[in-house]
Amino acid sequence: MKAQKAQDVYDSIVAYIKEHGGAYSDWYAGIASDWRERLVVDHNVAREHRWWIARQCHTHTAARNVEDALIELGCDGAPGGGDEDTIYVYAYLKGAVTKP
Repeated sequence: MKAQKAQDVYDSIVAYIKEHGGAYSDWYAGIASDWRERLVVDHNVAREHRWWIARQCHTHTAARNVEDALIELGCDGAPGGGDEDTIYVYAYLKGAVTKP
């Protein structure tokens, strides 16, 4: 995955959410240093059967800014986590088996 500008990451995730439907509150947005682990293990998102997206920012600050903007838009999430390696932003459509 190639790093992108924060605005491009934000625009890409918002477009994906709009394309796949549901209210923003039906989607969870977060940041991670290992997006696969975070989605599949921590959030219980089945990679082949759920709507999800992940994008890489250049810095952890950019990733946090995108996460904050998505939460401000109405996505579910819990800002403030991560460390300096946290450069991925992800979002997924919440379902019966996802956490949350």
